[in-house]
Amino acid sequence: MRIAICDDEELFRKEFKTVLDKQLAELDYDIDTFPDGNLLFDSFCACPYDLVFLDIEMPEMDGITLAKKLRSKSESVFIVFLTSHIEYALEGYEVNALRYLTKPVDPGKLKEVLSYVRDTKSKNRQIIVKEDGGDVLIDINSIIYMESMDKNVRIVTSNGEHITRYNISDYEEQLKNSGFFRIHRGYLISLAKVKKIAKSDAVMDNGELLPVSRSNIKPLKEALYDFVERAAF
Repeated sequence: MRIAICDDEELFRKEFKTVLDKQLAELDYDIDTFPDGNLLFDSFCACPYDLVFLDIEMPEMDGITLAKKLRSKSESVFIVFLTSHIEYALEGYEVNALRYLTKPVDPGKLKEVLSYVRDTKSKNRQIIVKEDGGDVLIDINSIIYMESMDKNVRIVTSNGEHITRYNISDYEEQLKNSGFFRIHRGYLISLAKVKKIAKSDAVMDNGELLPVSRSNIKPLKEALYDFVERAAF
């Protein structure tokens, strides 16, 4: 995990990095610190960070302005504001800020933030598929369904589709704990992309109707209920 700290106070940067080092001791991570927003933004453009901690009140570029620039480059970066003035909180909604942490930072609240980011990133897995002689990374959250096509698998995503030489049963095993369900010998679907069950069809987010085998209708409904319940917590 790549983390950035941006604060114009050198002492705070050092102390906060030390706290992060202790809480992330068992994880694979890198932390960079920056005294102003321009330096962080340049570094982010070269190699994006997963999580950024931004002081709101900085002379060169305030944290809100910096957050807007970062968000224009990435929808997935987690932004956490560091402030002594919680009245700025409403502005954070404009950049989809994850949280505000007041200074001095409470270790317990920081731990909650790190746990959330870690857990969320673990869910945002990717799979590698071979297509046209090269490797393509696909975010599993974008997958709507997979279709078996003889010795190939057609992967339909919200961004397009891919065809790769693979066995759909292997994908079923690979994604069994990631919210996917085999509705038919020829189809593996994402439960998160199901709009409704219509008779013997699963209606997907993209409007397609996929056939559900008779023996899988009840198990599919049970899997959907379980998926929705788990997603609620």
